[in-house]
Amino acid sequence: MASRVIPVEPFDLIVVGATGDLGRRKILPALFRRFCAGQMPPQARVIGAARSKMSRDEFRDVVAGALREFSPAQASEAGALAGFLDCVDYQAIDARGSSGWPELGEKLSPGRVRAFYFSVGPDLFGDLARRIREFGLVSDDTRIVVEKPFGHDLASARALNVALAEQFEEREIYRIDHYLGKETVQNLMAVRFGNMLFEPLWNSQYVDHIQITVAETVGVGGRGEYYDGAGAMRDMIQNHLMQLLCLIAMEPPAKFEPDSVRDEKLKVIRALDAVPPHHIVRGQYTADPAHPEAAAGYRDEVGHPRSTTESYVALKAHISNWRWAGTPFYLRTGKRLVARSSVINVMFKDAPHSIFDADAGRHANILTIRLQPNEGITLHVTIKEPGPGGMRLVDVPLDMSFAEALGPDGRDPADAYERLIMDVIRGNQTLFMRGDEVEEAWAWTDPVIAGWQSRGDVPKPYVIGSTGPTDADLLMKRDERRWRGINP
Repeated sequence: MASRVIPVEPFDLIVVGATGDLGRRKILPALFRRFCAGQMPPQARVIGAARSKMSRDEFRDVVAGALREFSPAQASEAGALAGFLDCVDYQAIDARGSSGWPELGEKLSPGRVRAFYFSVGPDLFGDLARRIREFGLVSDDTRIVVEKPFGHDLASARALNVALAEQFEEREIYRIDHYLGKETVQNLMAVRFGNMLFEPLWNSQYVDHIQITVAETVGVGGRGEYYDGAGAMRDMIQNHLMQLLCLIAMEPPAKFEPDSVRDEKLKVIRALDAVPPHHIVRGQYTADPAHPEAAAGYRDEVGHPRSTTESYVALKAHISNWRWAGTPFYLRTGKRLVARSSVINVMFKDAPHSIFDADAGRHANILTIRLQPNEGITLHVTIKEPGPGGMRLVDVPLDMSFAEALGPDGRDPADAYERLIMDVIRGNQTLFMRGDEVEEAWAWTDPVIAGWQSRGDVPKPYVIGSTGPTDADLLMKRDERRWRGINP
């Protein structure tokens, strides 16, 4: 099944902080792949902007090195790299001063979409927005893209929203969460609202509980200073897992358009109950005693021997509305776990009465939505085990791996950043967070963090390469449930 590529009109994309890690690893390779696919036209301009003084040719060398490292297959194609580099320019700017801004304005083309991607820390968002307005760089089709973390708490998120709103309207602000650009995440809405099979069952009458797991094998790496001031709750639960929860739990929007979708997501966040302390487990990874040389524990990795920051969170949440009353949502995320896996498991209730004897066992239907690394959807159903000797039941998967079911092009041709950047150019905000949505997510998150800080809670240790602290298993066991395995 061939995927369609619909080219966008020529645009100017100014990547502020283009020489940083995100620009090199994600943004520039994403644009290059869209160029190779024919979606980004050769008339488009990609203008790097940063503090460093360098010429256009020097910046092109930086871009070429990044593309050879992070998009080697496309970079090796004859003419592809040279063609993309022809679209690339550079301008040194001072985010808090006046230097470089008039020169940047001279490089911009009139009459086309103009997008400013803030690939910098949130402390510069307000300054950049003011400079863009002050130096007359705002056109009728100007957008700004801001990366997470969008605030550290509710107060800082509100302050950022105010700073941006002073210069731009909400329709011009794109708060990016790369999880929403994943193909399978978008398929959540297609599965729910495009199939009569599922939607009538998508409620507390038929669903026993839902598990959302985002497991990572990596540690904090070079993000130690940031991460130790944030932790898994701020870094993952408040944004990535919250967005997955919203898409799973929201009501059908009236139309598949930005504000209709985001209105329904906002209702889910506002309906979330406060999380009591006994419904939360925090963990922190430690070195494996049998192999201490293999990887350092969290405290050694961040250089903070008394750190109480969590690298793992598991919690039980409830949504107080008609659809989900009484159905728990179990969320967990952690670093240095046994496998890299992002998956949603919708656990349906048992049949109200089993006509089979006890030897047939207990079986349940499960809908598994795999976000990464092996994107796909599996429905677990119960059948008779083949062969004579009575009625023995087994669970078998009806499995759809996108790469297998959809052919060579079923493997997602565009990663999350490719899709989201093209949505910015098209002016489609469906997969971007709205300001009130961000604030409500923080309003739910802040009391959870304040609670464990006031109690002086210390994260439970778990060994690198495990599934997390044992207390997370007890969280489920108290409800006579268990986590699904973390599988790659």
